[in-house]
Amino acid sequence: MIHKPLASALLLLAMLAGHALAADKIPRLSNGKPDFSGIWQTTSAADYDLEPHAARQDAPPGAGIVVGNVIPYLPAALEQKKKNFANRAKDDPALKGWTLGVPRGIYYPEPFQIFQRQRDLTLVHQFGHSVRTIHTNGTSHPGGDRNQFWLGDSRGKWEGDTLVVDVADFNDETWLDRAGNYHSESFHVVERWKYLDANTIEYSARLEDKEVFSQPWDISVILHRHREKNFQLIEDYRFTLDYDQHYPPKPPAAK
Repeated sequence: MIHKPLASALLLLAMLAGHALAADKIPRLSNGKPDFSGIWQTTSAADYDLEPHAARQDAPPGAGIVVGNVIPYLPAALEQKKKNFANRAKDDPALKGWTLGVPRGIYYPEPFQIFQRQRDLTLVHQFGHSVRTIHTNGTSHPGGDRNQFWLGDSRGKWEGDTLVVDVADFNDETWLDRAGNYHSESFHVVERWKYLDANTIEYSARLEDKEVFSQPWDISVILHRHREKNFQLIEDYRFTLDYDQHYPPKPPAAK
């Protein structure tokens, strides 16, 4: 019979060996850093609503991806969120074909592709063909008071095998999901990208906005690599019927 302390030690060594083996199998660049290149997609229902929610007419049920389940809104901001929710069928910026923003583009239920080199990562989203650059060359945000970007400005650094990305300088034109969760120009996101295995990424992010939320809060979602033969992004730049009703085509000129 194996002594219990010895058995525990052997189990720990086996687990450590397993983790080391998994780390050795993930794709890497020539400089040894993890290579996230590929086409990725979530299977979660997070885009319908970040928080846990029951089935409703416009959304399937979902467990949410908010750590702690509840987004900590300031009172006035919560009232605005409720208005957004009530008008979500026409006010969601994505319905106009606008870019999804950060981090919504990551957990939107369509694929996106990452191209990576040592100095940066380029993310290309199927919806709207938005293109985002994450700089990993040690440069800082541009600074200034009026830098307002649809996708923010992304600057990454490595903590071991985890890519940590600081995203700032947003405008306030995007929502976080279809349920009307939103942010202001003070929005700030810190993302963490980490391989669980060669074909699975754990994506987590801390979100803060002093004008909208009472404290920072976190989300976590799993991304899966597409491995189907000849899989590729397909153009998707949709405009809804509601948008067409607001901006009807011009009538033909009289003859």
